[in-house]
Amino acid sequence: MPTIGFAKINGGPGEALEFVLKKLKEEGYEVTFYRHHWAGDMPFGLVIAETNKGKVAVRWYLGKDFTFKLEDVSEEAFEDFIGETLDYIGGD
Repeated sequence: MPTIGFAKINGGPGEALEFVLKKLKEEGYEVTFYRHHWAGDMPFGLVIAETNKGKVAVRWYLGKDFTFKLEDVSEEAFEDFIGETLDYIGGD
């Protein structure tokens, strides 16, 4: 079952990617491949990963602290989550 997540980070896109990958590892996910999407003028982005536990997509946004949450979802909800986030990042 695919997993989606939400992360709040205090930093920029580089720190967001580091934070998400670190938290996934702490949760027992072994990332074999990832893509990182963001736009320079928006305070959020998306990390999509292939892992030993299946597909994961984590939407991150900027804040004053660090939080991380994961939840299992259906394949349809997973694809919708990615599509909606990428559409917003791309301005579609």
